[in-house]
Amino acid sequence: MKSSVAASSVPLSFENMSLRIPIAEILPLKQLSSAALKSVKYAQIAASIDEVGIIEPPVVIRDSQQHDKFHLLDGHIRVDVLAKRGDTEVVCLVATEDEAYTYNRRISRLATIQEHKMILKAIEKGVPEERLARALNVNISSIRHKKSLLEAICPEAIDLLKEKHVPINTIGEMRKMKPMRQIEAAGLMIAMNKFSVSYAKSLVAATSDSMLVSPKKKIAGLSEDQISLMEQEAASLDREFKTIEHDYGADHLEVVLAVGYVTRIMANARVVRHLAQFYPDILSEFTKMITVRRAA
Repeated sequence: MKSSVAASSVPLSFENMSLRIPIAEILPLKQLSSAALKSVKYAQIAASIDEVGIIEPPVVIRDSQQHDKFHLLDGHIRVDVLAKRGDTEVVCLVATEDEAYTYNRRISRLATIQEHKMILKAIEKGVPEERLARALNVNISSIRHKKSLLEAICPEAIDLLKEKHVPINTIGEMRKMKPMRQIEAAGLMIAMNKFSVSYAKSLVAATSDSMLVSPKKKIAGLSEDQISLMEQEAASLDREFKTIEHDYGADHLEVVLAVGYVTRIMANARVVRHLAQFYPDILSEFTKMITVRRAA
């Protein structure tokens, strides 16, 4: 009984029912810029609406003075597309309070691997490739490319990168590596927060032939011994980076505690006078530590 009472006391973020609202009664909070109107995102949303209609309803809130008027919180592009198509109404979710943020900031945009899985699921359900291409406003070859995106990528690497925005060509570079190296490469990308094609190519270049699907082409001007030495150095850097990453948390905590302790003792005027008289160099370093911490 207590739990049901507690649950009922939690305020709802939206009204219980969605509403079909005249577009003329919806007041946008911002005007779309000319750049936004010409963007790829705008074109994709317009194509998707033309092909399959509105998937995610816009979010509005009632005007505090006129309850039959609404302010648009999320969905400016969708509403603009509908208005230009000549639609007069749209089904909306009605928020109960304006939390002063754009709802889109709370939404995780579709990552590359998630998009791949969505496309596969749609095809499995019988959606034609041509229709998917129209809905996403891309050519059909792009859909076919994305459909085969994860071929030859090991499940562990896929799992590591499933929520990351990884360029398609980066995944193509990973395909050149064997499974164990794919997992290592995915871990390094995440640790460095770098998923660019150039970084992926550098990882491939630093990989020994034994961990590649096909041996690398010989680099003009370098002997096999020089190439081997470069690979060893790259592997050594990988190990050192992982060690630093592992120790960073503990080291950072120790530094925070040390600086906090120094800050407290430097608040004591007698300690500061003693250091100034007998240990001016230490006082100077302590002062620098505190200054850096405050600046951070």
